[in-house]
Amino acid sequence: MIKHKALSALIAVAMLGGGVSAAHAQDGSWYLAPRIGVVFPDSNRGTDSSLYTGLGIGWWVSPNFAVDAEWALNDADFEDNGFRAGREWESVSLGVTGRWFFGDQGSAWRPYILGGLGTVRHAAYSGTVQESGWDPMATVGGGVQYNFNERVALRAELAARYDHDNNSLRGQVDDYGIQAENHNHFVDGIASVGLTIGFGGSAPAEPEPAVTPPPPPPPEAAPEEPAPTPVVIDLRGVNFKFDRPRSNEKDITPSLQEPTADSIAILDQAVDVLTRNPNVRVELDGHTDSIGTDAYNQGLSERRAQIVYDYLTSHGVSASQITGVKGFGESRPIDTNDTKEGRARNRRTELAVEGQQ
Repeated sequence: MIKHKALSALIAVAMLGGGVSAAHAQDGSWYLAPRIGVVFPDSNRGTDSSLYTGLGIGWWVSPNFAVDAEWALNDADFEDNGFRAGREWESVSLGVTGRWFFGDQGSAWRPYILGGLGTVRHAAYSGTVQESGWDPMATVGGGVQYNFNERVALRAELAARYDHDNNSLRGQVDDYGIQAENHNHFVDGIASVGLTIGFGGSAPAEPEPAVTPPPPPPPEAAPEEPAPTPVVIDLRGVNFKFDRPRSNEKDITPSLQEPTADSIAILDQAVDVLTRNPNVRVELDGHTDSIGTDAYNQGLSERRAQIVYDYLTSHGVSASQITGVKGFGESRPIDTNDTKEGRARNRRTELAVEGQQ
């Protein structure tokens, strides 16, 4: 008779994980597998159906294959003997069972097939032990596993156990004590449910997404070289006396005595700046007031630029620093030509700084 309380207790324990999302019970590298069930004996064995209990230690060889080392026990009464205290027929088995699982490792439900080899110790009792010993066995079957969470799963399976029983008294003689033929091999049916409780390592964690390293900081910009201090050559105040220089005048001094006494000093300052900055290039531009014809004033402005050129180069300024000598006549006044003072300011020569190399 089946011991219903023990069977109900195991099923209740298994159901405790039912509310947890299904994951990978097989993540544990190894596990314990207690189970409980019913043995339906071969009709030739002469015993009643009996409670089956077992314990396994399993190892996940791969995500689809596990191997269990198993111990199991079932005690049965002989048929038609009624209830008697104590054991009548005992079977203790030791074996190794492999289970092949279908489906992905992360599936909640995973069907499987199984096959195993081992040995069974039989013992028959009738007040005293009459016969006992170890015999070979083999099991085949299948089942389904439900994964409650990462560690716990429920297995339900059906298996056929071939038992080559050469030691059980009931397997060797009939009811009259006569040796029975072909009663040393039996095929029992076993229905069981059990848990697997994972221990040990767990499945490799999902690799964390690769973190793209931040781009290297941009190279520090080379400090900008400070812009060169512009060279300023101011010839304001270098003004020419009216109608000077004439075409025959080669000396700048008489031409600049009036109205500005400081004209020569200003030109000498220009000489000093240019000789100390040989990379500076300038253009000499001559200008006039508006008195006179355009043609005359054009020639006069050119003479004014040329006479300043001659003064600068004769006092040490390199001719390569002067890129041009130009006259603009009366076309670029800087003051009014309606007054004496304005016309005096328009009679001038300017240095136009072109660049520094």
